[in-house]
Amino acid sequence: MAQQMRCEPTPAEKLLWQKLRDKQLLGFKFRRQQTIDRFIVDFYCGEARLVVEVDGEIHDYTQEEDAIRQEFLESLGLQVVRFRNGDVLERMEGVLQDIATCLQR
Repeated sequence: MAQQMRCEPTPAEKLLWQKLRDKQLLGFKFRRQQTIDRFIVDFYCGEARLVVEVDGEIHDYTQEEDAIRQEFLESLGLQVVRFRNGDVLERMEGVLQDIATCLQR
């Protein structure tokens, strides 16, 4: 399923991947649609133990499931940061700055 998701990214995921791939952000390596236990996260940086999620409209209806998923990921010692599709599409530089701040912690 992760492989299929890599082939069919949302416009926001595709745009963010263009900025994260090939260690473009502070030299950190990201993977996209990474499997962690029973979940597939949008972007993952193993070195920083950082998960980046890009949430579309469907997440308006799955807030409880998202909270459970985030709690589980955090129980593994991972930091999870979430952005809305609109944030990525409309204010990319701010999103990248927020991710960079997380990477530097």
